[in-house]
Amino acid sequence: MSLTTEQVLRIAHLARIEVSESEALTTQAHLNGIFALIEQMQAVDTQGIEPMAHAQNLGQRLRDDVVSESDRRAAFQAVAPETEAGLYLVPKVIE
Repeated sequence: MSLTTEQVLRIAHLARIEVSESEALTTQAHLNGIFALIEQMQAVDTQGIEPMAHAQNLGQRLRDDVVSESDRRAAFQAVAPETEAGLYLVPKVIE
């Protein structure tokens, strides 16, 4: 698949991008190069190959999911201007 200059200009118009004729030609060459690479990659036989999440088979190092801080809710609400039933009360801003 390859794009014409008119198609590149139409895409730019739809995207509301102003491009000159020379920019359209450069963009056309870049896009056609990308399409050629995609066609090349699609030509590779991948039957029987398992999909991978990453190029290297690495495990993700995660920390243990444990509580690391104490409950300070009461201390935070003690300094709040107004609270009710564990919620912060704020002034009404939208009528």
